[in-house]
Order: sequence, then structure tokens, then C-alpha cells
Amino acid sequence: MSIRIKFHGAVRTVTGSHHVIMNENFNIAIDCGLFQGHRAEFYERNSAFPLEPEQLDAVILSHAHIDHSGNIPNLVKNGFKGKIFATAATEDLCSSMLPDSGHIQEEDAKFVSKIRARKGLPPARPLYNREDAEASLKFIHGQPYRKPIKVNDAVSVTFYDAGHVLGSSNPYIEIKDGTETIRIGYAVDLGRKDIPILKDPEVLPEVDYLFLESTYGGRYHSSIDEAKSTLQDVVNRTAERGGKIIIPSFALERTQEIVYYLTQLLQENKIPEIPIYVDSPLAVNITEVFLRHPECYDEEMKRAFEEREDPLGTNRIKYITDVEESKRLNYIHEPMIIISASGMCEAGRILHHLRNNIEDARNTVMIVGYMAQNTLGRRIVERHEKVKIFGMEHNLKAEVVVINAFSAHADRNDLLQYALHFKGKVKKIFIVHGDEDQSKMLLELLEKNGLPVYLPEPDEEVGLNGV
Repeated sequence: MSIRIKFHGAVRTVTGSHHVIMNENFNIAIDCGLFQGHRAEFYERNSAFPLEPEQLDAVILSHAHIDHSGNIPNLVKNGFKGKIFATAATEDLCSSMLPDSGHIQEEDAKFVSKIRARKGLPPARPLYNREDAEASLKFIHGQPYRKPIKVNDAVSVTFYDAGHVLGSSNPYIEIKDGTETIRIGYAVDLGRKDIPILKDPEVLPEVDYLFLESTYGGRYHSSIDEAKSTLQDVVNRTAERGGKIIIPSFALERTQEIVYYLTQLLQENKIPEIPIYVDSPLAVNITEVFLRHPECYDEEMKRAFEEREDPLGTNRIKYITDVEESKRLNYIHEPMIIISASGMCEAGRILHHLRNNIEDARNTVMIVGYMAQNTLGRRIVERHEKVKIFGMEHNLKAEVVVINAFSAHADRNDLLQYALHFKGKVKKIFIVHGDEDQSKMLLELLEKNGLPVYLPEPDEEVGLNGV
């Protein structure tokens, strides 16, 4: 049985994870994420699949982040009929996140279409809508951690905790190949040790082949304590000058983490009692999912809930779902904190908050997550003098602060230490999910440490017998 891997999405780039394990008897995808970038490229890249969707037998989904799950509605819309295996928490998160993605695409298409109409251009169209997303949910089957699940007669998967976001997993895939069993590990995305809320990432059992992310393959994170201190300083100095703190944030995990630290700072009287808004219907729904899945909490988080410490700030922080209430924030000219999605500033309510606030030097845009190339978030990180929002140029006058230490991704040292667990046993480590420079730096590091490494090209197909 000749087993091959097609490396389709998030190869030498970060977003749009999608790979296929295949042979003459089956085709199984790992992840089916949205590529995030310019509108035209977004539509083109996400419309192309490595195989026709009806040819796929199943999808193994590592976690609910949109760059890993967000193209599932489009896959189903185009003919996929198999099962999608994920953890129970990931299934619950997708029930909110995928319809929200469809809704955001619909709303953004409407807004951009108005602008295009003034220029005599044809209307924009969404990749999929909310209805498409809701129809895809019935294909997702939530499973427990650490229990082997039969995908088909030859393939099983076991989900191990990735420690990255709620419900995240490093799938451990076992494939019967005659009298042999081929073991494939998928550490994409890999979390960090000792961050709040979640358990530390688990090390997979022995593997023959390992997918390893490289988002921070050439970078080191500062400590979480340092990040908390920087957050405190940013809030205090922005409030003193009468400005707003605008925080683009992933609705899943990063929003809850920032809220966790803001709640601590308030309890410790280290920041002023200014209004804090989480302006994201999705973040509200996700926070409710957090409350339903204590099996994912670390011991500190469990204790905080048991002792009624309100670690997610439900009594102090205003969660906004109503559109009109969201718009009213633009007319309040006093210090406040607004946390809003999407995390890379490519869609959603954050675009409206940025449009209304980045030209005021009293304000701060605080970046707390990874910004992929060719996103508005990356241009803000790079402090371009002018940035386009909804096709219109705006002067970037607000202060920009970047705090990478809040990242839920393993850094260069974490990735090395994880990979070393498999030294002498793994046949090949495939480096994916990283900008090319980061992937190459991780490749060199692992090679220097005696590990067999390979960096595939986008859409390259590799036979496992040949690596």
C-alpha cells in the first residue's frame, strides 16, 4: 500500500491548513482551513481543493481556529459527504464559529458591494454564507481525548491535548499497511507550557512521521508576566491621555486570555476602572462554550471557578452582541478598552473600530496575536503610514503596541524540545504552518540537532516510502 501526503494549505505560509493522506483505498484530509489575505486571493485560494471534495472519505480536524476549520462549509457545499472527526469542545466551538464566518462574509460582501457599486464595479460575493455553514455542522462528530477512533478499516485517530486553544488536539493517526502500522503525528498547532486557562500540551506517542508547525520557528516569546506588565502599562498611559485601547483578537482563546489578565489587573487595582467591552457575538458564544468544557482547564482555572473568582470577568466586562450598541461605542469619547474580532483585522466588527479610531493619536491599537502576511493586521504591525479599510485609505496615527508573548503557539525553543522527544525514532519531520523564513529557520535548527527534516513546497505530493 503506497501512502502519500499532499501538502496543500499552510505550507511556507501560516493560514489555510489543509493536507491529504491518500492511497489507492482512501483519501483523508487533515484540517480544512481558510486562507486569509487579500479578497481576490482569499476567494481564489479557498476555492481550490487538492482533490474534488466528494473524493475525500473523511476529515480529521485538529481545532476550531478558522485557519484550520473555516473552509469546511465550502468543502461540504462542493460535495463532501464524509465524516469530520474532532474533539467534543471543537465540535461545540465550530457550531458558533463556522456560521459566524459565513455571516461575516455575507455582511462584508454587502458593505464592499456598496463601495464597488459607486465605482461601477460588480458586487462582491461571499465564499459561503451562514446557511452553508450551518448545513456543514452535521458532518462534525465530537470525540473524547485519548480514545482511538476508527476512521475506516485501515485508519484510526486518537486526539491528544495540544494545549493551544480550547478543544485543540494533536491528532495521532495510525494506518494499517499490510502487517505494519504507520504512525503519523500532527502537531499543528502546538501550544505553550504554563499559560493560563488550559492544560499543557501532551507529547504524542512514538511516531514514524511528524507534521510540525513553525509559526514562531525563528522567534522566542517573552514571559507571560512580562506581557501582563506591558498590558498594564498600555492601559494606564492610554487612559491618561484620554484614548481608547483597540485590541483585535481571535474570538477563540485570545479574547478569553486577555479578559483573564484584565480581570486580574482590575482585582489588583493596577489599572483604572475604565469600561471594557468585548464586542463580538462570537466571543460571547465561545465564552459560553468555555464554561461547558472544564475538562480542558488547568488546575489553576478549575480552582478559580470553584472559588467563584470570576476569572473570565463576566461580572465586570460588558459583552456586546447588538449591532447598534456596537456602533454607539464610536460616539463615546472617553477612555475604554474594546476587544473585537477578527484577530488578523480581515473581517468583522474590528474593521469598523479601526476605521473610527486609528487616526486619533490618543488611541492605541494593541496587537496580541500573530498577523499573517498580506493582512491588515500585518500592515498595522509594520506601522504603514496609510492603511486601507473597506477600500478607503486611513492615516495610521494611533500608537501601535505588539505583544507577542500572549501567543498560544510554541516558540522556537518549545518546538525544538518537542521534536527532540522523537529523535532517533521518527523517520521524517514535515515542517508546515509558518512563513517561509520561519520554516527555514526551524528546519536549520532541527537539522543541527540531528533530526530528519523536510520542508515541502505548496501542493507537493510526497510518498512516505521515499522520505
